[in-house]
Amino acid sequence: MTIVPASQVGPAPDGAEIGAGRFKAVCLQVLDEVAATRRPVTITKRGRPVARLVPVDPPAPPFGALAGTVGEYGDLVAPVDDEWDALR
Repeated sequence: MTIVPASQVGPAPDGAEIGAGRFKAVCLQVLDEVAATRRPVTITKRGRPVARLVPVDPPAPPFGALAGTVGEYGDLVAPVDDEWDALR
């Protein structure tokens, strides 16, 4: 969760605003609307913006997330030709 100071919170780009009292009464409906429309809503208190409710990006699918990140380094279990210090 990211907390942004009230001084940095402005109105939502599309102008959607709701008062804190009204938001408290219809919170679940507003959450569903933001999730469905993907548009943020600014929550105000006495006409001043105090918070912004924004949709969360959908999680990346786990399958294939690490594709291309593993390299091949040859035979990892073969003996090394170098003499070890422990064998001296």
